[in-house]
Amino acid sequence: TKLFFFSLLTPTVNFDHFQILRAIGKGSFGKVCIVQKKDTKKMYAMKYMNKLKCVERNEVRNVLKELQIMQNLEHPFLVNFWYSFQDEEDMFMVVDLLLGGDLRYHLQQNVHFSESTVKLYICELALALGYLRTKRIIHRDIKPDNILLDEHGHVHLTDFNIAAIVKDDLKATSIAGTKPYMAPELFQSFEGSHPGYSFSVDWWSLGITAYELLRGQRPYVMKSSTPANEILQTFHKVHPSYPAAWSLEMKSLLRKLLCIDVQKRISCLAELRDLDYMSDVNWDAVLSKQVPPGFIPNRRRLNCDPTFELEEMILESKPLHKKKKRLARKTKEHGSDGSPQVRNVCWICSYFTTQQKHIRYLTPTVGTHTSKKGPRSNLLHARIQPMPELLSLARLSPFGTEEQFMEFLF
Repeated sequence: TKLFFFSLLTPTVNFDHFQILRAIGKGSFGKVCIVQKKDTKKMYAMKYMNKLKCVERNEVRNVLKELQIMQNLEHPFLVNFWYSFQDEEDMFMVVDLLLGGDLRYHLQQNVHFSESTVKLYICELALALGYLRTKRIIHRDIKPDNILLDEHGHVHLTDFNIAAIVKDDLKATSIAGTKPYMAPELFQSFEGSHPGYSFSVDWWSLGITAYELLRGQRPYVMKSSTPANEILQTFHKVHPSYPAAWSLEMKSLLRKLLCIDVQKRISCLAELRDLDYMSDVNWDAVLSKQVPPGFIPNRRRLNCDPTFELEEMILESKPLHKKKKRLARKTKEHGSDGSPQVRNVCWICSYFTTQQKHIRYLTPTVGTHTSKKGPRSNLLHARIQPMPELLSLARLSPFGTEEQFMEFLF
């Protein structure tokens, strides 16, 4: 059968090649645990997402988009991708293990970040943003929760499940992000106008994050539940305060990152490097991690909330470490067939994990996309146009037609 044909393409790495050590956190679409690859003894973080829940929550596209993006990225200040695979229940992504914890955890532990430390974080994250720009990627969710520290204290940006890919001078128009960190131009879409936005939104989020690290609170008071019109009014009525203890140069930098006028906002690496405040920065040394951070995470403990492990052991009805026995019993009792929707997810996951050469050459083209359900507001002006090879493989898929395959994927 078609499904059996693609089962032959299963990657050589699978769940059995890893030893599960402990749970360390929750992501947007799943959970994260520490694993060790049995042959090399190397440690990784493994994110796993239940396929049925992804279908029920209409999150499949975001998961696959994150996989597509991460397969093509490698940078010192990103959480880099290593492996992906699936079984009957879950999709798995294996990435760099960073045991220094995320910046949100350290803020909650009342860590005081010095100005010199935050300046280095800004430089490291700016290099990551500069790299993402060369890949035409807008992250759209930069915040302390998505910035992890390695054991030496260097930052690594993670979580690309709501990232956008744009081409040339095209702009994104979809509404995505975490409200307290979203740039003003994003909220104009809530109000009915669609001017679009580009890479500048990530630099605004960087400014909000840097301010929060320095002061322990954000410059604007808002919640995820705050209506968009109130947020827009806040941007125009409230002027962030900058403590006198901060240097004039840092305050100037933050004002330029948090400029409501997109044209005046620092929005690229070159503009940041041109500042007098950055004249003493050795960018080559920063890129090679030769500049020591001012804050080093405690290496004697796991820098995460310990309740994740308790939840996995006590509350989780299907703990990961018992997966192999559970799946064997399930297959024996019911067979391996699932719902049509889950079978579709199985097929497309196999495609993504084995046919990377095709995925890497998906190219955006100008236009909008309207499905049978009506226009999709969460897509870019730049529609993804697949290569002919992808359409050829689509004919072998369980979706029936090319249109159904592309409708599901994009």
